[in-house]
Amino acid sequence: MPRRRDRDVAGWPRDLATIARDVGSLLTMEAVLMTVSVLVAAVFREWYVALAFALAGGVTAAIGLGARRAFADAPDPRMKHGMIIAASGWLLVALFGALPFLLAAHFVPPAVAVGYVPDGVAYGQSSLVYFADPLHALFESMSGWTGSGLTMAVHEPSLPRSIQWWRSLIQWVGGVGVIVLTVSILARPGSGSYALYRSETREEKIHPSVVSTVRTVWKIFVGYTLASVLVLFAAILASDYGSQLPLWEAAWQALNHAMTGLSTGGFSVTDNSVATYDSPLIESVLLPVMALGAIAFPVHYAVLADRDVRAVASDLQTRWLFVLFLVGVVALAVQNVVSIPAAEGAFTPATWLGVDALLGPLAADAARDSAFQWISALTCTGFQSAPIGRWAAGGKLLLSGAMVLGGAAGSTVGGIKIIRGYVIGRGIAWQFRRVFLPASAVVGTRLNGRRLNREEMEREFSEAAIVTLLWLFVLAGSSLVLVNLVGPEFTYADALFEVASAQGNVGLSTGITGPTMPPVAEAMFLLNMWVGRLEIIPILVFARSVLYGLDP
Repeated sequence: MPRRRDRDVAGWPRDLATIARDVGSLLTMEAVLMTVSVLVAAVFREWYVALAFALAGGVTAAIGLGARRAFADAPDPRMKHGMIIAASGWLLVALFGALPFLLAAHFVPPAVAVGYVPDGVAYGQSSLVYFADPLHALFESMSGWTGSGLTMAVHEPSLPRSIQWWRSLIQWVGGVGVIVLTVSILARPGSGSYALYRSETREEKIHPSVVSTVRTVWKIFVGYTLASVLVLFAAILASDYGSQLPLWEAAWQALNHAMTGLSTGGFSVTDNSVATYDSPLIESVLLPVMALGAIAFPVHYAVLADRDVRAVASDLQTRWLFVLFLVGVVALAVQNVVSIPAAEGAFTPATWLGVDALLGPLAADAARDSAFQWISALTCTGFQSAPIGRWAAGGKLLLSGAMVLGGAAGSTVGGIKIIRGYVIGRGIAWQFRRVFLPASAVVGTRLNGRRLNREEMEREFSEAAIVTLLWLFVLAGSSLVLVNLVGPEFTYADALFEVASAQGNVGLSTGITGPTMPPVAEAMFLLNMWVGRLEIIPILVFARSVLYGLDP
């Protein structure tokens, strides 16, 4: 029972008031994004969807602003508050973010929904109908905000344009971070902002001030997005598929794919993701876009603001990212080329970089798909250019490993992160080295430019190992559950792949995810995506606070 002196903020305990105030701020930011989306719906004359966004925004704003005003005098958050705000905030943002999907599905009459289906396609209904199921709507929202990219929309082009926009927007904002956006706008100085910043699994700062750091991050992100839109627009127009599109449609696809590619989210507005284009040019343009999203923002700042190109090579994570790009592409290409006889229908004859002349047309397609899919997986983007479900188990397992690891900490990616994998590798080698040294030896090591003594190395190693172990524990348990829920046409490799994609916030799929998947598996994926975005610890702190309170 809280003491009376702790219940001095609108009659609530001070801890809860702090949490409610800042979660209210997150919902207020989300309501602003919904209001912007009303204008998008109006531009496309999607009046029923505009009404859905207006109502969703009104409900979200009422609750968010209400909490902010009621608890305006709450104290600044500390680290324990920051983690609970992150966990509960991301959960509620996803919950309220599902309202536009759910309300639009119920507001749009069937006769109007049919009008969203493109002419000349085989399917006869809009994928909007799937969002009438609250679980599907919540899944789409959670997948969007966490940058996971798995979808309930079987045919994305049959969605209203404003719903396509909402899917891309929430991935774009979610890639950098809902809390990062809120901190940048509220501009609250001091330790409170830093507690929130760190709670979203971010450590490195570009400037001493957190507010300045997050504003710089957004400037970089917006600049890259605009550049990506222009480059993608030109590439789409130059492709065979894009040359048949109206200019505005090519621009629309470029905008949405730039937003979801740079944020390493992976939602698409085409029927088969990047495979729709079947264009080596577009795939080549997307490779650097995805890679940019997987590099830590401080490295971008060093290159852009300080003109220090050497930062790319000197940063440990960026250096290893490119090493893994090269090694992984080669390994996956070899695996897929070797497995061509066993992977019926996985590859089609193609010409690519002379590989067809050397190894044959099927091998050329296998190598091309391997290059794109490996980088899409390691950067946790989830753009799909190949029918991965038809690949041999070896290819699926290699991609699963890439999705588990992910890119650099401090970027937009999911997964365990390269720095943790590196620390664990160095820690294991360090432990072995200690065995052969005398007990009196002073053992130290260097890590990313820092000299660490024994205690510091043990702390770094234990922190990385704990998060990784918990992450893998959830992955293993979830994959065992999934393989027992899906049909016999899916193997354990498929189940492991799908869980790694959900928990790594990637979006690649072997065909398990969709509106017909078992509801238990769909609900489990909500947890996987939530856990993956916040890297487990904030979720555990949140669960502990629900069960035992915030006292030590």
